[in-house]
Amino acid sequence: MPLEALSFDVDGARGGTGFLAPPAAIAFDLDGTLVDTAPDIAFALNTALQSAGLRPAEDAQVRAWIGDGPDRLIRRALEALDLEADETLVGALRDGFTRATLAAPLDRGRVFDGIDALLDRLRACGLPLRVVTNKPTELSRGVLAAAGLLARFDAVHGADRSAQRKPAPALLLEAAAGLGIATERLLMVGDSMNDLRAARAAGCPFAWVGWGYGGAPPPDAGTLLRVAHPDELAEALT
Repeated sequence: MPLEALSFDVDGARGGTGFLAPPAAIAFDLDGTLVDTAPDIAFALNTALQSAGLRPAEDAQVRAWIGDGPDRLIRRALEALDLEADETLVGALRDGFTRATLAAPLDRGRVFDGIDALLDRLRACGLPLRVVTNKPTELSRGVLAAAGLLARFDAVHGADRSAQRKPAPALLLEAAAGLGIATERLLMVGDSMNDLRAARAAGCPFAWVGWGYGGAPPPDAGTLLRVAHPDELAEALT
């Protein structure tokens, strides 16, 4: 189905529902959309926890906690341990998590099947590609480099401050401004409600991927492009 034949719900700060012209650029979420990083995130978190003398978390637990950046991940781990999120402890765990991630960004995870071909096809069409993620920029670039994907993106917009984290629209607005395009021409591709809410708040159309960590969108998610495999997204966009 060609993208120009699709109607997108862009309710939110910019408001309204309307027809979207083909996108001028595409922004991708990172964890759960481009790369299956859950095993690496679990390893980094548990390395930090064990260094602090704390019990590690189960991988399935960690997978369910992914999406809000490392600080929230750490706080969720402490909540599961019935521990107070003391700022000194959180800071020490965050430092440990960062060191472990940079030391082994993608030793246990992998690029999702079909992503390499999708990105190559989009770049061949001349579409600028950006990453918009709640992972801090330094860690994001490390993961993308380890995945062999960094060179395919024109920029990486990571959440280095809490105010930038999705569902806030800040990073999408920043990406659109950097490209010199209206947000209505920037397609956000992601796997979670944080991604969808950020897109709506920014006025961006949205594609929900079915291979990530967020499961299926809720019944009240509105009209959006849903794809079960990267090949479907490639067919819709090129």
